[in-house]
Amino acid sequence: MAETNTRTITVTGTGMAEAPPDLLTISVGVECRRDSVGEAYADAGAASAAVSAALRQHRVSDADIRTSGLNVRPELVWRDGEGQRVSGYVASSVLTARLREVAAASAVIAALVGAGGDAVRLNGLELGFSDEGSVKARAREAAWQDALAAAEQFAALASARLGAVVSVAEHADAPGPLPLTRIQRAAAVESINVEVGHASIGASVVVVWTLQD
Repeated sequence: MAETNTRTITVTGTGMAEAPPDLLTISVGVECRRDSVGEAYADAGAASAAVSAALRQHRVSDADIRTSGLNVRPELVWRDGEGQRVSGYVASSVLTARLREVAAASAVIAALVGAGGDAVRLNGLELGFSDEGSVKARAREAAWQDALAAAEQFAALASARLGAVVSVAEHADAPGPLPLTRIQRAAAVESINVEVGHASIGASVVVVWTLQD
């Protein structure tokens, strides 16, 4: 019996979809340098509590506030003839908050910096969606159309036409909501203004078709 070789074509398609975000995740660090461990820890705790209180005053729920990365370490300096010496202690923590009133982000950030003062560090902001399913579905459709257009072109170049779909696989590493530019340190409360705009979600699919003469 003669073997029948089925010809196939494999194409990767990518797509993006945009929508106004309804969720903003902010990472706020608190860092205090003091002469003793106790002072550093106490002052960092007070600053963190003030930041948390400011969030709650802006109607951020307890479920959307999370503290992590608590750390206390010595700060070392090098002195000629003495080697490394402890010059003080640094206590730090990271607080992550989800803001569901995105339009109020600028006011919330100003309140956080005002509450925590010089101890506050803004580690970053990320726009996103509380329910990204519908946006993701549009990104997948765009990725499918991209793959289909490329497959049809290749098939025509090969003097063939597309047959049935053999398999479809989605790349898990497709980008999620695109983040805002990272902010390293808060310098002046009045200098930060969050422009919400649109956030994007990406999708990537690998599709295999049969080729027919």
